[in-house]
Amino acid sequence: MYIRDTIAAVSTPPGNGGIGIIRVSGDQAAAVGNTIFKPVYDGGLVSHRFSFGTICDAISGEHVDEAMAVYMRAPRSYTREDVLELHCHGGWLVVERVLALVLSCGVRLADPGEFTRRAFLNGRIDLTQAEAVMDIIASKSEAALQLAQKQREGVLSKRLDDVRGCLIRALALVEAYIDFPDDDLGETDVAAITVSVEEAGNIISGLLLTFEEGRIMRDGVSVLIVGKPNAGKSSLLNRLLNENRAIVTHIPGTTRDIIEETVTFDGLSVRLLDTAGIRHTDDLVELEGISRALEKIPLADLVLAVFDASREFSFEDRLILDALANSKTVAVLNKSDLPERFVLPDKNSFVATVRIAALSGDGIDQLKKIVRTQFLHSSAPDAREFVALSKARHRDALVSAEQAMQRFADGLRDRNLELLSLDLRDALQAVGSVTGQTATDEVLDLIFSSFCIGK
Repeated sequence: MYIRDTIAAVSTPPGNGGIGIIRVSGDQAAAVGNTIFKPVYDGGLVSHRFSFGTICDAISGEHVDEAMAVYMRAPRSYTREDVLELHCHGGWLVVERVLALVLSCGVRLADPGEFTRRAFLNGRIDLTQAEAVMDIIASKSEAALQLAQKQREGVLSKRLDDVRGCLIRALALVEAYIDFPDDDLGETDVAAITVSVEEAGNIISGLLLTFEEGRIMRDGVSVLIVGKPNAGKSSLLNRLLNENRAIVTHIPGTTRDIIEETVTFDGLSVRLLDTAGIRHTDDLVELEGISRALEKIPLADLVLAVFDASREFSFEDRLILDALANSKTVAVLNKSDLPERFVLPDKNSFVATVRIAALSGDGIDQLKKIVRTQFLHSSAPDAREFVALSKARHRDALVSAEQAMQRFADGLRDRNLELLSLDLRDALQAVGSVTGQTATDEVLDLIFSSFCIGK
């Protein structure tokens, strides 16, 4: 339930920084500002104008900090409520003291995501735009940021509004005949209903086709590096990161745990995981590292199987091939600057094979391109123009809508108007759950609980 009280929270990250911002939203926002903020110039707080002044303890009169304050009168604010922002120095102690003064004025600490939730409940944004706010904050690549910005601007919402419009037109025609049972559903109206539902279905089908690429643009991918000891896995990790992240020695078994780092390949966020070399060993610690490597294989979006091309195919290489039987794998033949003695078995299921020299960097650019094109094809549209689903919640809801529309199409031949009406309403319910018109409180609680406090 939406309780119209006044809330406050720190909106800048924890820790020390140049500026700390405390945000207040609700009917008491102006009163809070007038109580603890003393502007240098007369005239008080003017809506949408920054004022310079001092934050003071209203009881003791102590000057806590110099600050800037901006008051935004409803509805021209982020939440469509009266909003006050206090911009003070960014030391954590200063920020905490200012927040304590704000809370002493009778307002409460905001829940996670509550400012954005109020923006949604007050009709400033829909649910897809609200979710995009968190995606913008969490973006790991330029493509993810652009995709989130398009969703925040309402591009996805517009497509779904078009779907709802088509379904509502069809439902209106169906229910008109329910209200007048003596009239039969005419062929002209059947054709009009069919066109509207098919138009909605075409939009939904097109959006569903974008999900996998949209998810990858938003979340990135995990790429696991596996191989036998001394094949060059850690050297490859260091080369891909352009830093000496992993220890590289001639001693087998140096890497004994998962090393994880994130890098971007031409707009694709890639989570790289370097693993212990896979081999037979009696070392208990190394065995645990190998076990962890094998456990990660089926969970990875892509595996880079690194082989020492200067050595002949070995029993350890066979162990690796067997472990990768059901995985999407690129064969990386390392040490291509040395005479090649390695021959892969004829039967393998690699999506690509590339020769590199990890120490010198030869072939690394080609490997990055291969990784990227496994997920984002070279013909993929620019994220700035790309309307896509990027969340499983959206996809699942639209699949439900598509199924309801298929039931409608199957039942149209029987002309059972009550059932047709229910199918269209089910489709509208599913689409509305994406944008928020029909989302339950439980769904809203789940979505906004993932936000940070202060947003």
